[in-house]
Amino acid sequence: MLNPDQVRWFAEVFHQLAGNIGLAVRGKDHVVRLALTCLLAEGHLLLEDNPGTGKTQLAKALANTVRGSNSRIQFTPDLLPSDVTGVTVYDQSTRQFEFRAGPIFATVVLADEINRASPKTQSALLEVMEEGHITVDGVQHDVGAPFMVIATQNPVEQAGTYPLPEAQLDRFLMKTSLGYPDHATTIELLAQAEHRDRSASVQPVISAQAVTQMSALAAHVHVDHAILGYVSRLAEASRRHPHVTLGLSVRGCLAYVRCAKVWALSQGREHVTPDDVDDLAHPVLSHRLMLGDSALFEGVEVDRVVDKLLAEVVAPEHRLV
Repeated sequence: MLNPDQVRWFAEVFHQLAGNIGLAVRGKDHVVRLALTCLLAEGHLLLEDNPGTGKTQLAKALANTVRGSNSRIQFTPDLLPSDVTGVTVYDQSTRQFEFRAGPIFATVVLADEINRASPKTQSALLEVMEEGHITVDGVQHDVGAPFMVIATQNPVEQAGTYPLPEAQLDRFLMKTSLGYPDHATTIELLAQAEHRDRSASVQPVISAQAVTQMSALAAHVHVDHAILGYVSRLAEASRRHPHVTLGLSVRGCLAYVRCAKVWALSQGREHVTPDDVDDLAHPVLSHRLMLGDSALFEGVEVDRVVDKLLAEVVAPEHRLV
């Protein structure tokens, strides 16, 4: 069980982290909080957004805030798996093979335009995203903790791209978008046009070790059986929906609960409420629900399906435990 001091400390630090990242990513507090929730839930984030909306700023500011490293991988059709993970080379001076780490070895990794790389290169991320290590020439290499992949997709240009398979999409904890800033924020950014990289001025708030401690605290947040039943019913309803060919998986349900724990604790509560589940429905479900041909023909969007699920599945009003 969490004591009041631990709950208060977590909420205060979470607020400080969000505010610090907000120095670089202006006017996007909700997305920043989602990204932090993803990091503390030990998951990965998929951003589907137009170019020039601040995706790189978000990744770099997040890494700087937790005193971590960051790297950017530009995914292209000719990118090889070894360009991501690293390669073993022979050192003639020592007459030994040594491993040279790739850009995946960082606290926050920005996988830019991930759908432009071949499926073979995309699959190089599967092991490290799920298990926190890579295997090269039969030798396992840990990437360390905390570790987070922020992958981006361009929703406009789809020619020559390789859509992520369902199994890989399911490994992303959330999917969201930054979008364009509002009018007032745009004016503020234009007035500071001389600052090309706002994330460079973002100073650390906590250490990487403290991030691991926060993740451990979130694991102890109480989730009532009524809430677990609510998540399960949402999953079952998604699988029965006439427009959905692939609903929420068990792995998706587990991800949902982990996110809800962090989200609740960030708001100063040691227990999850139905509102936490509802707040996270779109970022957790939108990339996990595969729509059928009839939905595409009728112009039904996945966000409408998620809204319908929330409207049809009754949220619990009483605790069971």
